[in-house]
Amino acid sequence: MVAAVRVHKVGGPEVLTYEDIAVAAPGAGQIRVRQHAIGLNFVDCYFRSGLYPAPGGLPFVVGNEAAGEVVEVGPGVSGITRGDRVAYVQGPGCYAAERLVPAERAVKLPANIGYEQAAAMMLKGMTVAYLLRRTFKVEKGMNVLIHAAAGGIGLIFCQWANHLGANVIGTVGSKEKAALARANGCHHAILYRDDDFVARVKEITGGRLCEVVYDSIGRATFPASLDCVRPLGMFVSFGSASGPIEAFNLNMLQTKGSLFATRPTLNTYAAKREDLIAIAEELFAVVGSGVVKIPLNQKYALRDAVKAHRDLEGRLTTGCSILVP
Repeated sequence: MVAAVRVHKVGGPEVLTYEDIAVAAPGAGQIRVRQHAIGLNFVDCYFRSGLYPAPGGLPFVVGNEAAGEVVEVGPGVSGITRGDRVAYVQGPGCYAAERLVPAERAVKLPANIGYEQAAAMMLKGMTVAYLLRRTFKVEKGMNVLIHAAAGGIGLIFCQWANHLGANVIGTVGSKEKAALARANGCHHAILYRDDDFVARVKEITGGRLCEVVYDSIGRATFPASLDCVRPLGMFVSFGSASGPIEAFNLNMLQTKGSLFATRPTLNTYAAKREDLIAIAEELFAVVGSGVVKIPLNQKYALRDAVKAHRDLEGRLTTGCSILVP
């Protein structure tokens, strides 16, 4: 039996239950991982609340990324052996001291990447990697708008986009978060509670607007985000922190400048193992070189998952957060 956090009925943070569960021996193609650190992400709240249905139904173990040591290997697994240090994005199921993981979804960690750093960055960092380099290829001189610029994904986004030579514009909720975003490469931090972010984007860009807008907020920033995109630019919606964007009239994209809009997911971009490895290695390279630093700002015991979710949904966290079994 191992400690885990499960959901027996969907709802608020209070439905998270800390309990012991059994973990079977690994089957064909599986590895058993002793978790050293577990990532905390907004998508965990979506599963807990029922916004995203858990694939296997109730009850289920929460969590979508973690890092740890391989303690057992199932039949048919090649390239990964007992004792290997690995990290992965595979959920739900991560809020546990040990768990089974499909070997093809695990990535070996380089020596210069620690467990806690890996757990804090795999989902967020690989998300930034595919959004910046594949969904829309950001290049030097482009204007880029990043909503929630002081969040876990936002701070990685700001550093990486800055490194690529973009003019980085971010929205944040407080002066403290604005300072944090600027310290991580954001050139212009807009206080969205005080300022009209569309007007500020127009001012900052001299009316040119942005080649791309990355929006993890959803309902609260739509359709205003479209007014920040230049003609033939792209709107990338990759999260729903304020609620999902409901169906909208596609003609809006025409009237606002023949815009492109997409709702991508890491699962699709990393569905093939070779793509997963390529995205992970790109992330390891920028982090290992020091170009991108992973802001691990909160650490919770696994048994305190309720508080962790309350802090996350209450906008009380900055950067990345982890749970430790």
